[in-house]
Amino acid sequence: MARVLTARVRPHLSAARIAPAELPDCGGLRLFLLNDDFPHDALSPDEMRWALNEPAYWMFCWASGLAQARQILRQPSLVRGRSVLDFGTGSGVVAIAAALAGAARVVACDIDPVSLEATAANAALNGVDLELAGDFFAIDDTFDVLFGADVLYDPANRHFLPAFLARAETVWLADSRVKSLQAENYQLIATVDAETRPDLNEFDEFRRVNFYRGVRP
Repeated sequence: MARVLTARVRPHLSAARIAPAELPDCGGLRLFLLNDDFPHDALSPDEMRWALNEPAYWMFCWASGLAQARQILRQPSLVRGRSVLDFGTGSGVVAIAAALAGAARVVACDIDPVSLEATAANAALNGVDLELAGDFFAIDDTFDVLFGADVLYDPANRHFLPAFLARAETVWLADSRVKSLQAENYQLIATVDAETRPDLNEFDEFRRVNFYRGVRP
């Protein structure tokens, strides 16, 4: 699968290589991620355009996703025996953590089909089973818990907030970009430190992840 996923990005990023990497403080959880030595500061104009216009978010384990996975693995009671929907799954790290923590059912949702391919590969790498979905609004079921990491960076996505609570009794959002979420039925619960893997040398402010919990009224 490393070769297959590398082939997805190599036509666009000539120095890219996808390989399994173990995440820190995640109990051995591994993901297929972009190589650590990828030269982020030496992209050609074409590579830069591709990275901006068709970002392959699944190549990274973003700080918010890492923080959320750690939260689940440290507090398995959040998901154990419950149905879970991971919105904007990216690499699938949160969905995989939920499955490892004993969730009864986990659905990983993302509009990027390559993200779902990577999520399936990462699930197999960790020996867990996930359901995959490409359209949030096409999922008819309701869930006990919904997770979303870094899904509110675009203010246009705020309309999902009530839709999340219509779909799940409890919503957990992890976000390093939104420092003060003002939304009905959501509140800030905690702020933790995390990092993106591979490291993008982000500003310290993007290494501080806020956890917001939404509860259906």
